Amino acid sequence: MSPVVVAAVLGAGALGALARYAISLAFIRATRFPRAVLVVNVTGSLLGGAVLALADWGIVDGDLHLILVTGIAGGLTTFSTWSVETLQFALSGRWRTAIANVLVNLVLGLGAATAAYFVVYWFFLLHQYRP
Repeated sequence: MSPVVVAAVLGAGALGALARYAISLAFIRATRFPRAVLVVNVTGSLLGGAVLALADWGIVDGDLHLILVTGIAGGLTTFSTWSVETLQFALSGRWRTAIANVLVNLVLGLGAATAAYFVVYWFFLLHQYRP
């Protein structure tokens, strides 16, 4: 991996982290459910699914895939915050919220990645794209 790609991944990760921070500020109001973490995780999954489809079509090479998924999506999403918030809900007796947090993040995250993959993949298939 070249130094340019390493620098690009670092920069993209910083952009993703800044976007996550901005989204968390937008959801600063106390709620019963951690919506900001859900939004960033689903958005990152959506990006990852779309980039995977673009890579399968040969549109995105390995370096760009690394920059977009590891950098931007990796900086944007947050597994650790999701895990800690889920644990906090469980420890405070809010079991339904903890279970809902796990299920909603997994279902929407995997659903977003899958939907993005197939929408992008089928778009190029329908337009008879040839790399």
